[in-house]
Amino acid sequence: MDLLPRLLFVLGVGFFCANVRLLVQFIRFLKIRSSALLTWPGRRPPFYGLLIGMGAILGLIVYYGYALPPSLRIGRGFYEDGIWADGGFIRYQNIGGLTWREGEQITLVMIYRMRAFARRLVVPESCYGAARRLLRDKIATHDIHFTGKSLDLGLHDERDDV
Repeated sequence: MDLLPRLLFVLGVGFFCANVRLLVQFIRFLKIRSSALLTWPGRRPPFYGLLIGMGAILGLIVYYGYALPPSLRIGRGFYEDGIWADGGFIRYQNIGGLTWREGEQITLVMIYRMRAFARRLVVPESCYGAARRLLRDKIATHDIHFTGKSLDLGLHDERDDV
């Protein structure tokens, strides 16, 4: 497990040095290109496709390595306009159904109103009561609205769904 991060670091440093060298050469070319008398394009190096492929793959790995830590700093929970679930943000007006799963973790499952897709939010046990109250208030103010079903006779209190 310890070998892979070291290997990626060494490859990253190697590609960084190669890129710096190429950048220095290109800047030097920009300075002297107006004095060119006879030029032609450079030859492709051996294994050019392999080098491009390795660069693309390492670029994706490095991008993921840089993008993941900031994404973990996003506060999961309830916001003014919606809920930031583990898979992204969902606006209150887009929520068509809610349910709680109580097992090892307390999980709020939100179902989208217009598509068969759900998001989940793991709620810390210490925040469970506050989350239920907040959802009940959002339903009471019709920020989250479940009516409009085919047999809605107005006898059901939506706040009981939470």
